[in-house]
Amino acid sequence: MTSNLDTIIAGGGRVGFQTAEILANRGHDVTIIERDERIVSEIADEWIATVIQGDATNPDIIEEADIERADVIAALTGETGLNLAVCLAASELNPDIRTVARIDRAAGKAYTRFVDAVLFPERAGAQVAANEIVGGDVQTLADVTGTLDIMLVRVAEGAPAAGKQLTDVRFPAGTLIISDDDGQRIARPDTTLTPGSRYVIAVEPDVVDEVMNLMRG
Repeated sequence: MTSNLDTIIAGGGRVGFQTAEILANRGHDVTIIERDERIVSEIADEWIATVIQGDATNPDIIEEADIERADVIAALTGETGLNLAVCLAASELNPDIRTVARIDRAAGKAYTRFVDAVLFPERAGAQVAANEIVGGDVQTLADVTGTLDIMLVRVAEGAPAAGKQLTDVRFPAGTLIISDDDGQRIARPDTTLTPGSRYVIAVEPDVVDEVMNLMRG
């Protein structure tokens, strides 16, 4: 399990809010930066968190979010250019920060030169966004599989599927566990989902969150 992270999320819309909620429930410290006063008010009403109203590309606003102490910044607005600008500004103020940007899929590959990770969460959902922010436990092959996600997922301790055989886990339709835990065999009905082990899985986009709940908790 990754230690608690100090995370800044730029963009409090659906993806940003849901991702922040997942991270907070896992014990991470989250600050949301959002330009829209109405969305800031909605977040404050629904969820107790640090919420800053302003433009995340503004150095003063990022500094208000305590960028120097942050471990990760995730720019999850719907604007690719804005997300890149947020990550670049954050890197200037904190060279050690991990940067994650929500990017339009058509342009995503080019942006890996400038940020540590790119996301396409309009397909993958907030669970995958949260796991990418934490880093290392979920990887997707988004550039080669169209709308189908092929993921390498580490089973978390205490997750609903942890320690169970595949035949005993009710994965949703649209899910295929491909590899055994050692990566040497195709998964079988008696394959056990061992906590800490990683499995290659294929998932249709509309069931990703449900699968992540089973594998990651």
